[in-house]
Amino acid sequence: MPDATGASPEERTPVIEFRDVRKTFGSNVVLDGLNFAVHKGDVVTLIGPSGSGKTTILRLVMTLEHLSGGFIYIDGEPLTHEMRGGKRVERKPKDVDRIRRRIGMVFQQFNLFPNMTVLENIVEAPIHVLKRSKADAEARARQLLEQVGLADKADAHPLQLSGGQQQRVAIARALAMDPEILLLDEVTSALDPELVGEVLTVLRDVAKNTDITMLIVTHEMQFAQDVSNRILMFDHGRIIEEAAPDVMFTAPQHERTQAFLQAVL
Repeated sequence: MPDATGASPEERTPVIEFRDVRKTFGSNVVLDGLNFAVHKGDVVTLIGPSGSGKTTILRLVMTLEHLSGGFIYIDGEPLTHEMRGGKRVERKPKDVDRIRRRIGMVFQQFNLFPNMTVLENIVEAPIHVLKRSKADAEARARQLLEQVGLADKADAHPLQLSGGQQQRVAIARALAMDPEILLLDEVTSALDPELVGEVLTVLRDVAKNTDITMLIVTHEMQFAQDVSNRILMFDHGRIIEEAAPDVMFTAPQHERTQAFLQAVL
């Protein structure tokens, strides 16, 4: 479907693009020649067995892992490596940092600072990285706390909160940086089952009411079906099937996808 400029999805510059991406850990090849693209406003979910390379993809976009080969582009701009003089070279750290500021990530573990209040956790990066005034950062943080249902927890410390509440604070903290891209890595896997729903409700709201491009790794298939417009099935570091959720979950084509979904649904 064309966008406001008349360009089809295939013609638009992707927000995230992997070109011939390779990642190895020692002799273990995790990703080998990976190619895929995510366009603005897409909500793309990566599914597949543990160890298939899904989290590694998110960590490469967040520059928490180092590319072994290939290129990642953000809005058409090389993230960590570029071709210069016919050679693949690393980009300057200041250029990497500039691009990375547009990317937010929410982790399995909440990674909140235990010595800071909830409010302090959320305003830390906007003040020090984005150079926002304390008043503006706090006003935005309180707005986000209300959005995630924790307006009354601004002065609490993380250890006074349940796991689900801590994860909702972590989502608010990521959103406080006004990311263009939001990466979600198994954000409910560390939670007790009864707390999963409150986190997924917040993320459904983000997916529905913002144009943030989201790349998600999850084992919550119902959530993937609810929020995604594309599902990518990974196995051994490769995309073996790609489809819209209604197709992927009702009529998967690849026998490996069929077996995986049968096991998890």
